[in-house]
Amino acid sequence: MEVAAGSAKIRLMMGDITKVPVDVVVNAANSDLIGGGGVDGAVHRAGGPSIMLELNRIRPVNGCPTGGAVVTGAGNLPAKFVVHAVGPIWRGGRSGEDLDLASAYKTSLELASARGAATVSFPSISTGAYGYPAGLAAAVALSTVAEFLRAGTSPIREVVFVLFDEGTLRAYEKALAGLRGGACAP
Repeated sequence: MEVAAGSAKIRLMMGDITKVPVDVVVNAANSDLIGGGGVDGAVHRAGGPSIMLELNRIRPVNGCPTGGAVVTGAGNLPAKFVVHAVGPIWRGGRSGEDLDLASAYKTSLELASARGAATVSFPSISTGAYGYPAGLAAAVALSTVAEFLRAGTSPIREVVFVLFDEGTLRAYEKALAGLRGGACAP
C-alpha cells in the first residue's frame, strides 16, 4: 500500500528492515545508543560491529534525548547510513509521547535529507518494548512523514515503513488510508 506525499511517496510493507535496500535505514534505538533487542538488535547484528564502534565514538555524554537521533555508517546493511532514533516510552499518552515520537521521525528525516538520501526505511518506532500502541504510533508517524515530504524541501522521494508483524501492518494501513481519506493504491 502506498500514498503520494507531495512529489514523494510513502509505502508500507511487512518484512525485515535489515534486508530492504535504501539510502538510509532508521533504527529504533535506546537513549544510551548501546544496542538492544528488537529492531535495534537486528540492525546491529545485520550491520556488524562497525556500527557500534562508530556509535562509541560519537555517543553524546548523556546519551541521545528522546525524540533525537544520530547517524552512523550502515556497516553490512544494504544502505549508506543508519539513523539511530530514540522514541518515547509509552506512559499512557499524557506525557508528551506524541510530540517526542513526531520529533524522532522528523529528526530522522532531517538527518537523512542532510545526507542526500532519496530513500528511507522506518520501523514502527516505540511500539515494541516501549509499549506505544501501534494505531496511535502509526497516526503520528505517517502524519509527521507526510507533512515533511509535502514541504518539498528534501531530496527524499520514498519512505518505506517496514513493519515486522501483521497487526502493526494493519494499524499502519488504517492510518495511511485515513491520511488521504482512503485514496491509497495497493
